[in-house]
Amino acid sequence: MPTASHTLSIASINLILFAARQLGANPEQLIKAVGIDPEQLRDPDGRVEIRQVQALWRETTAATGDSTIALKLGEMVNPVAIGVLAYVMMHSPTLGKAFEKLCQYQDIVCEGIVTKGHLIPANQSGYPTDSFALTLHIISPDIIYPDHTLNSELSVYLSAMRALTGERITVREIHFAYPRPADIREHERVFGPARLSFGANITAMHVDADLLNTPILNANPSLSAMFDQHATSLLNQLRTPSLSSRVKAEIIFLMKGEEPALATVADRLAMGVRTLQLHLKEEGTTYQQLLDDIRKELAIQHLREPNLSTTDIAYLLGFAEPSVFFRSFKKWTGVTPGAYRLGQAA
Repeated sequence: MPTASHTLSIASINLILFAARQLGANPEQLIKAVGIDPEQLRDPDGRVEIRQVQALWRETTAATGDSTIALKLGEMVNPVAIGVLAYVMMHSPTLGKAFEKLCQYQDIVCEGIVTKGHLIPANQSGYPTDSFALTLHIISPDIIYPDHTLNSELSVYLSAMRALTGERITVREIHFAYPRPADIREHERVFGPARLSFGANITAMHVDADLLNTPILNANPSLSAMFDQHATSLLNQLRTPSLSSRVKAEIIFLMKGEEPALATVADRLAMGVRTLQLHLKEEGTTYQQLLDDIRKELAIQHLREPNLSTTDIAYLLGFAEPSVFFRSFKKWTGVTPGAYRLGQAA
């Protein structure tokens, strides 16, 4: 059985779009290009599939002409505006406790990365005092641009540490689990005076362990308990995938040159067709809407592959005739597949 795709929070998507707007890009065009519905952005607890987010990074860097925008993210946006996780961290008593919450609730922001923290004794760290390392390990195969993903996470973490404490916190060293770029001046500007290294086995940010005792400004214990409860609820929901997510996963698995039948998907989920339809209705969707969403997203991805003709794509997506695909795509996007492909090449 296939598993549901990893997702990212809507709050994080909005941060990327905000930064893109500051650099002259059109957010509406960006989300349209990657198949994100504007209505999704209005749900503070909503989710977007990581593969769409990776496409968004690609579109954003192309539209802004800035390949280092992810490094700037922490400076360009409010680092404590990333939803419920930010609120939990804001009301933790110390920076160390805030880090604990970050590691505990990381999935609320991004399911594709595991964040952990651990102490490194002075005799192992190479510094006069102990170090604390935040490590980031990518677990989602959908993350095809690890540099954008890791740079954005680290830049937001650093800005959040400074915003939460009111201190100009500096980092001792950072190890990046991707190859050294040709130009690292922006890395040095954002993270300086930290020692930087590339090609590491795992990404890690090291700070002075004494910083863990730094108080969080204006922390409120009663609010901390309330946001903790909400975060736990969200995390539990994520770990129990919605029926819509499971249906989407089945559609992708079955889409092999023919339209996945509702009855086949229901059977694979051990449900009757009517039961499946009723449960999807309770989630505010239908099987046809989910099928259209998947087809639209895959169509946009395939149209970026020059070796595939629009007829090939039509059959890959299970359409009986190319003309049906052309009409459907124009309904989804307002343009024909051919016009969309020309627009992307321009």
